[in-house]
Amino acid sequence: MALASALVSVMIDAVRKTARPMLRDFGEVSQLQVSRKGPGDFVTAADIKAEESLFELLLKARPGYGFLGEERGMVEGTDKSHTWIVDPIDGTTNFMHALPHFAISVALE
Repeated sequence: MALASALVSVMIDAVRKTARPMLRDFGEVSQLQVSRKGPGDFVTAADIKAEESLFELLLKARPGYGFLGEERGMVEGTDKSHTWIVDPIDGTTNFMHALPHFAISVALE
């Protein structure tokens, strides 16, 4: 149980540290750089920055784990039994339109 609590703490810490600059971007949404990945599927500069932050923070805490990010794709780790799964801005369209209904999603497989 202690390992689960430690992992949850790692996830919470990474999300909190990532959220701070993301909220600044949310406050300046009119200046946000946006690219289209596909029909109705967008990526913002905030998505990319948030995923990079999560990548660095999560892998610093657990260096051997893999990482699967919505923008970056799969990065294999040396520990084949653990992979971080991340959607840096779950609700990018809402974020782009200054609707405060979005989240940072982090899971561990």
